Amino acid sequence: MGEILFLSHRIPWPPDRGDKIRSHHILRRLARMAPVHVATFAEGEEDAAWEVELAMTARSYCLARRTVSLPMAGLAALAQGKPISLTAFRHAALSRYVARTLADRPISAIYVFSGQMGQYVPPDYAGRVVMDFVDVDSAKFDAYGLEACWPVSWLHRREGRLLRAEEARLAARAEASVLISADEATLFAGRLPPAERASANVRVLGNGIDTELFDPLAVDPEPRIRQAGGPRMIFTGQMDYPPNAAAAIRAVTRVMPLVRTQLPDATFHVVGRKPTAQVRALHGVNGCHVWGEVEDVRPWLRGADMALIPLSLARGVQNKVLEAMAMALPVVATPEAATGIAAVNGRHIAITPTDTEIAAAVIRLSQQPEHSRIKGLAARHFVEDAHNWQAVLAPLSGMVMDGPHQGPAEAGRDPGKQDPAADAPPMLRLHG
Repeated sequence: MGEILFLSHRIPWPPDRGDKIRSHHILRRLARMAPVHVATFAEGEEDAAWEVELAMTARSYCLARRTVSLPMAGLAALAQGKPISLTAFRHAALSRYVARTLADRPISAIYVFSGQMGQYVPPDYAGRVVMDFVDVDSAKFDAYGLEACWPVSWLHRREGRLLRAEEARLAARAEASVLISADEATLFAGRLPPAERASANVRVLGNGIDTELFDPLAVDPEPRIRQAGGPRMIFTGQMDYPPNAAAAIRAVTRVMPLVRTQLPDATFHVVGRKPTAQVRALHGVNGCHVWGEVEDVRPWLRGADMALIPLSLARGVQNKVLEAMAMALPVVATPEAATGIAAVNGRHIAITPTDTEIAAAVIRLSQQPEHSRIKGLAARHFVEDAHNWQAVLAPLSGMVMDGPHQGPAEAGRDPGKQDPAADAPPMLRLHG
C-alpha cells in the first residue's frame, strides 16, 4: 500500500478520554502499517503541549487551533443551512494541508475519525476512505432534542436531522463505515435511506483497554479516597459531558439514599475534569465527594471498592467501564453503560436498570466481600481476553489495505522509482 492520511477532530493525545483513547491507538497501529500524515485540532494549550508526540508519530501533520466558539459556529451554521458540528470543525489551514498532501504524497487510504471530519475528503479522491463514526452522533442529538426545552430542543433536532443526512452521504462515499459496537452498527444502518443502506459496508471495530497500564498491581491506592467512609463507589469521566453529569446526579440523588439505608457510611466519588456547577453542588450530599480532574485516575480506581455507573444515555463502548474492570473492580452498571461489552451479567459485571436494583446490587456486593473480590478478578480476566487493543484492532489492516483503489497521487508514478522520505511535506505547526 501507499501512505495514509488520518483526519481526527481532536489530537489523539493525551489518551485520557474516550475518543482520544480510541484515536490514539488507531493512529499508532496505522503508523506501523505505513507512513501516516495527520490533520487534527488542538482545543487549548493542554492539547498543543502534545505536539511533540504527534511529530514523533506522523510523517507530516497539520495541528490547527480550534478557536471558533460554539455560539459563533452555530450562527454560521444556521445562516448556511449546515450542521453546527461540521461548521465548528471547519478550518482553512486543514483544508489546504489535506489538498497539498493528497497532491504530493502517494495516499492510498484516508482514515476519517469522527463524522465531523468527513467534510475534508475531496469528492474526486479515488483511494480508500474508512469512516470511523465511532457512534451515531445524529441519534445522540435526537435524544437530546427529546430531553431539552425549546429553543434548545429545536437546535438539537435540527442537528440530528442534518447529521443524519451527512452520515448517509459519508456512508455512501466510504469503502467502510466503522462503528464501535454491534448495537451502534445496527442503529447506524437502520437510520440510512434504503439506497445507502443497500450499498453501505457497515463494520464493527470495538474499543480496547491497555491492561498493562490499567493493572491493580501497578499503582497504590489514592490515600484521599481510602480515608473516606466505605464502601467506596467511584464514577469517572469528562464531567461536563451531559450524560456523565446526569449519571452522577442520578447516583447521588436517587441511588445513594437507598444504599445508605443499609450502609450509612457508603461514599460515592466523582473523578473527572470540568465538573459542571450541578455536579460540584453534589459534594457533601449523600456521601458524595467531587474531586474534579486528577493527574492519574488509576490510584483512585485502585482505592475504590466498586464502580457505580448509572448512565441513562450512552453511545458506544464506555471506556470507564473497561478501565474499572481492568483494575479488578466489581462494576454495577445500567444496560446503557454496558452496551457493546460482551461481559456476562452476574459473572463479570452487574447490569441493573432501575435505581432500586442498582442499590440492591451495591449492597449485596458490599456485604459479600469475597464474592465481590471474585467478581473483580473475573472482570479483569474478561477484558484481558476480549478487549486488549491488539485483538480489537486486528481487522484494521484489512479495512485500510483491501481493495484495488489507488489515490490520484499514484497515477502515472513510475513504480521503479524510489519515493524518498525527503519528499514528504514539512511539519506544520499550530494555526490559529
